[in-house]
Amino acid sequence: MSDSEGSDRHEFQAEVRQVLDIVINSLYTDREIFLRELVSNAADALEKMRLTHLREQEIFDAQLPLEINITTDDTARTLTVSDYGIGMTREELQENLGTIAHSGSKKFLEALSAAGQKEASLIGQFGVGFYSVFMVAESVKVYTHSWRAEGEHLCWSSEGRGDYWIEEAPGQRRGCKIVIRLKPEHEEFSKRARIRQVLETYSRFVPFPLHLNGEQVNKVEALWLKNRSSITDEEYLEFYRYSAHAVDEPLYRMHFSADAPLAIDALLFVPGENPERYFAGQIDPGVALYCRKVLIAAAPRQLLPDWLRFLKGVIDSADLPLNISRESMQDSALVQKLNRVITKRFLRFLEKEEETDEERYNRFYARFQRFLKEGAATDFEHREALTKLLRFESSLLDPGVQTGFLGYAGRAREGQDAIYYLLGGSRRALESGPYLEAFRMRGIEVLFFTDPVDEYVAGAIGEFQGRKLTAADRPDLDLGKADTAPEGEALGSDASEALCRWMQERCGQRVTRVRLGERLTGSPVAAFLEHGVMSPHLRRMIREIDGEAERERVILELNPRHPLIHRLAEAMEEDPEGAELAAQQLLDNALLSAGLIEEPQEMVQRINALIARALAASKAAKEE
Repeated sequence: MSDSEGSDRHEFQAEVRQVLDIVINSLYTDREIFLRELVSNAADALEKMRLTHLREQEIFDAQLPLEINITTDDTARTLTVSDYGIGMTREELQENLGTIAHSGSKKFLEALSAAGQKEASLIGQFGVGFYSVFMVAESVKVYTHSWRAEGEHLCWSSEGRGDYWIEEAPGQRRGCKIVIRLKPEHEEFSKRARIRQVLETYSRFVPFPLHLNGEQVNKVEALWLKNRSSITDEEYLEFYRYSAHAVDEPLYRMHFSADAPLAIDALLFVPGENPERYFAGQIDPGVALYCRKVLIAAAPRQLLPDWLRFLKGVIDSADLPLNISRESMQDSALVQKLNRVITKRFLRFLEKEEETDEERYNRFYARFQRFLKEGAATDFEHREALTKLLRFESSLLDPGVQTGFLGYAGRAREGQDAIYYLLGGSRRALESGPYLEAFRMRGIEVLFFTDPVDEYVAGAIGEFQGRKLTAADRPDLDLGKADTAPEGEALGSDASEALCRWMQERCGQRVTRVRLGERLTGSPVAAFLEHGVMSPHLRRMIREIDGEAERERVILELNPRHPLIHRLAEAMEEDPEGAELAAQQLLDNALLSAGLIEEPQEMVQRINALIARALAASKAAKEE
């Protein structure tokens, strides 16, 4: 580029040259970002023009619409971005594009120098986004006319090296028109399809009409910035489907604005279905982050906790100090604050929905409970609020009816300091097992944890409002006396002791010890793990990881009032062989109820032997 008549040559200040070198060579990770920066600058110029219209009487080209126009020319290898904004004077061209006065270049370099490194994460609010155009540009011309009627018709031009020119260019409209001649290796940005893709990714909610080769690109409104009372359900549905790329209807929507502790405008949706329920694998986050309607990140993982990845929608915060590329948040502490504010707001929203519309909350919980449980198990900061939202079936409620820990606590007996639960595959299996019997006799409620993840959740939660979560099949529970006396006569103490010793000898290494107990009413025996509670699912997983892991040994508890136990005590003397078979089978039955049978072949053989003995005894009885 050479000097011509009426053209003034200027040199970039040293700091600007350094900025250009960093921006062009190392700052941006994705070169398409330059277009987002130019569109954002154009929108800012239009907003300034809108405000100027309110206070000034005389405006140059006052009839021009407030809009942005982008034109591609793949033959000439050019891209043009123009706006009818506030425009610039000669002095403003020098200040904004050539010196440190407005670009913030000096502060930018000082920040880099203080840190001793050149990192994009250190650059925030320095206003040097325009220079990103030189990543793809062979040369750039900025045609402009200020909003002032007496302003000059000007052209600023540069090749992004050490200098620039300002010259007169008659016939300019108000605003700025940036003509970019692209480098051959970046000619893709002279093609309409490529530019449309970039605009739809980053600039679809720019607050002014955005045209590409005469066609408006941003047809969907930024609903999150509008007053809720002015938005119809149909508009919300359209926005949800557009932003989430969905075809269903959302279960919930949460639309709110806040000024403190951060300026936030958010519109979030809970989808109608949970893709992870259909073996789609773990889904990616679905909430986009904007700053003043300009996309910062389509799905930033640090924006919300991972367990909220099912949410869709938009969060817009004008308070975020962004780096020059807007590709990451400069102040991670501020992002964490945004995370906490949104998360707490959504949890309060769910709590209110549970109270006001239980039926809809039940639909939500059926689809998304795994996410809440994941949060309760992993998110210490929000664990208490999440724990209140969890729901389970209960021994005191009808099948299909669920309750939370708050409901359980409200029904607990006076002086009860525990919340009791049972782990199992289904309510039916737990109700038919031996471990509920003692609780039924005492009128104590037990929650049914039938989801495989419930075991981890219970371990992570530990307690709720001072009540410890306690497994109902622990071997060391002391539930006190039953409300009603158990039926049947107990086996005598001598006979009981003899039976326990005999069974201990016969069962050998399969049990730690055999004892009498008061927890059983309808079952003859029950097995308890010696070292506490571990679900069949977790035991299988441990054995898959460590095939040599020692098998859990059990405590076998006998019901001294059950007829089978009475008959077994008699058979020890009358039929030792049959009694041993029966004792081993009673142990297998107890292990089966506890989910502890891993290799059932031996049990099947024993059952066959018992059947054979029973048939032989029946035949002998008939022959007599």
